[in-house]
Amino acid sequence: MTTRPPARIFIDEERVIGRISPLLFGGFIEHMGRCVYQGVFDPGSPLADDQGFRTDVLAALRELNPRIIRYPGGNFLSGYHWRDGVGPVAQRPRRRELAWQSIETNRFGTHEFIALCRMLGAEPMLGVNLGTGTIEEAGAYVEYCNAPTGTIEADRRVANGAPEPFGVRYWCLGNEMDGPWQIGHMDAHAYAVKAREAAKLMKWHDPSIRLTLCGSSSSGMPTYPEWDRIALEVCWEYVDYLSLHFYAGNRDDDTDSYLALARQFEEHLDALAGTLRYVKAKMRSRHSVYLSWDEWNVWYKDQTTQGGWREAPHLIEEVYNLEDALVVAQWLNVFLRRCDVLKIACLAQLVNVIAPILTRSDGLIHQSIFYPFALFSRYATGDSLDLLVRSPLYATRAFGDQPLIDAAASYDAERGKGAIFVVHRGQHAPLTVNLEWQGRSPRQITEVYQVAGDDPKAVNSFERPDVMLLACAPCPALRSPTGGSA
Repeated sequence: MTTRPPARIFIDEERVIGRISPLLFGGFIEHMGRCVYQGVFDPGSPLADDQGFRTDVLAALRELNPRIIRYPGGNFLSGYHWRDGVGPVAQRPRRRELAWQSIETNRFGTHEFIALCRMLGAEPMLGVNLGTGTIEEAGAYVEYCNAPTGTIEADRRVANGAPEPFGVRYWCLGNEMDGPWQIGHMDAHAYAVKAREAAKLMKWHDPSIRLTLCGSSSSGMPTYPEWDRIALEVCWEYVDYLSLHFYAGNRDDDTDSYLALARQFEEHLDALAGTLRYVKAKMRSRHSVYLSWDEWNVWYKDQTTQGGWREAPHLIEEVYNLEDALVVAQWLNVFLRRCDVLKIACLAQLVNVIAPILTRSDGLIHQSIFYPFALFSRYATGDSLDLLVRSPLYATRAFGDQPLIDAAASYDAERGKGAIFVVHRGQHAPLTVNLEWQGRSPRQITEVYQVAGDDPKAVNSFERPDVMLLACAPCPALRSPTGGSA
């Protein structure tokens, strides 16, 4: 039997990729299925507080710790008019929601969303409807949220119970407008012109806001990355981020290739980073645009997307297993390795709909993907470090030979603490990993956490909620410690 040599990870706190934006650990909620209703917001539930929020969901979200939350959509956004979701609840209209073939009550809207963000300490990220909506409506939404009193929309906000501006800094210019499935779908140039004109109005209302332009909805779209180039060339000076979306899956039940998807994620980022550099050079611009991966997750099992004109139907309530959690962990590693260009990322979605939290009327469970996200959100702070990883390889059908180890690390000089995130892609045998500090070594290793198991298909359920848990592991001994803590 051949024994694999150990993997080696070389760490030097002086080798820095870039500053880690806390907004890389964000989430997304949409009026789809049971994400909002029966998810974060359930006024009829005995578990709800006096504002209608599920207290058990709020506790789980605080543990997950999303730093920014994107709302209200998603495909829902392209048919949504924000004025439907403000004002007295009894006067808000019920509508047929066309994206997901559901009934929208509008009981949850902008004020409720802002309240949720404040309870969680998260930045709000609002989207404007560039499908059926107008540029006037987009500008008015910024006025409603951010303007001082004395004009029609700001005074409407005050009348609806919010005398002080919400101060929403982050905004999305529509959603997936490259997709033929989108309400109001346009080609790249038509979208870009509308987005540019909306952006001008919005920034005239509040020059401090930061705008995200719709990029391609997937790297598999036939118009990718030409859509991104065209939209950027029209809008470059008016926007601050370009969005990218992607949903991963293991439809072929090829776990070896599935666990190597970090290569695809990095190639996606590399292509768009190159597009940003090209457009900036072509425009002779001093303005910089960064990337916002504002929809990302594993999704391939539950394909139920039509609600049958019901309120809060069960839609794409994916059940996540161990291999899904390992893919999510690698995605987060990629975020750290490309934090020089990637500044925002939003896990889609937070509750029930392809989510780390799954509810029913009497409680909730944490799905497997909950744990890697919570670890990164808690510990990845400061600078992302440029690691040197030496690892044995393993064979994959989709990507050829790939390293068994995927890793990222952070070091926060202000706190004097660092963190290392390691994913073992192998299925058949343990692997020794040696951590070798090239600069200062830590004085001690204070905590080690592990998400692991013998079955890549293992899942949590309401009957067995503790199959996949975050486990504390023994802290390894250090040789010749000379520096900070890890």
